[in-house]
Amino acid sequence: MKKIGFILLALLLAVVITGCGSDEASGQLNDKKLLVGVTAGPHEQIVEKVAEVAAADGLEIELKVFSDFILPNSTLEEGQLDANAYQHQPFLDQFNEDHETNLVPVGKTILNPMGIYSEKYTNMDDLPDGARIGLPNDPTNGSRTLYILEEAGYITLADDNKELASIHDVVDNPRNFEFIELDAAQITKQLGEVDAASVNTSFAIAAGLNPVEDAILLESTSSPYTNYIVVREENQDDPVVEKLVKAYQSEEVKQFIEEEFRGSVLIAWE
Repeated sequence: MKKIGFILLALLLAVVITGCGSDEASGQLNDKKLLVGVTAGPHEQIVEKVAEVAAADGLEIELKVFSDFILPNSTLEEGQLDANAYQHQPFLDQFNEDHETNLVPVGKTILNPMGIYSEKYTNMDDLPDGARIGLPNDPTNGSRTLYILEEAGYITLADDNKELASIHDVVDNPRNFEFIELDAAQITKQLGEVDAASVNTSFAIAAGLNPVEDAILLESTSSPYTNYIVVREENQDDPVVEKLVKAYQSEEVKQFIEEEFRGSVLIAWE
């Protein structure tokens, strides 16, 4: 009897150890269920709608919601997620470089236009010379802020690698803006401490800000910071990944985004 008990325990452990949705033998993901990581806010809301569309195609999508930008990638790399949907290409490139990973984009999703907000001023041109401007302290979203300011004509960046520029790459700053690097998730709580600050859309909406109505400067649609569905390299050609992308890029999801966010989140796959 003890021998039978040990055998049953071993079988149970084998089931538990198997990845969240993967077929251990083939390395492919489960074609019936995926665990998808998202950040709280618009990405969460949209993938909830994607899950409804996918369910009609026989695919169950379970969400895991994160409150920061690093864990959804590290958790995916560790095999505790099957995919995630929350990041743009420059951020993914930097993560892969920093962590020696090979996560890959498999389908465009949305553009969350980053905005610059202020509790003191209603227009960028009203900012005084020497104004203190907060920006995210992670490399890609910090450089994204600088990219927006350059595109609007407020600063000039060095020509090389503008998508990953830092405050040290500002070569012309005629208004003498002072740039303050802050934790992205905390910037909305610190708006009163600076003259203006850039905020990711997800954090802005969570704080009750409307990017279209409240931002004093909003990222344009020519931005390179389009978001993607991301998977491990070994799974990029799995049929279930194609099914996930198809559900996301469906007409139903497009209509939901347009009606729910009214221009503060933009379709990127068309």
